[in-house]
Amino acid sequence: QVQLVESGGGLVQAGDSLRISCAASGRTFNNYGMGWFRQAPGKERQFVAAISWSGGSTKYADSVKGRFTISKDHAKNTVYLQMNSLKPEDTAVYYCAASGGYGNAWYLVNKYDYWGQGTQVTVSS
Repeated sequence: QVQLVESGGGLVQAGDSLRISCAASGRTFNNYGMGWFRQAPGKERQFVAAISWSGGSTKYADSVKGRFTISKDHAKNTVYLQMNSLKPEDTAVYYCAASGGYGNAWYLVNKYDYWGQGTQVTVSS
């Protein structure tokens, strides 16, 4: 079992930056690829970013590429999502997820085994 707890969400203005965190506990954190997904009201959960178990490979959705950065701190068992130049369309509940092996399908919800409870990010215009 892996427990994931997100934090750092909040209300910001368009153009601002925000960093959200995901603290992991339980089974060996370093064995898992990690991802961030988001879900806006009435919409499906969508992929945002992923990082490999080693931290050496990262993937991003086209909508956030160049603005968001995912990183992993092995010593703290924590994954971060740095979000810059935020837009109102980034408003959503952001979820952290852990995968025992997503292969080339890092963007698929069903490739992730454990999920956090989510943190709300609201970007006002």
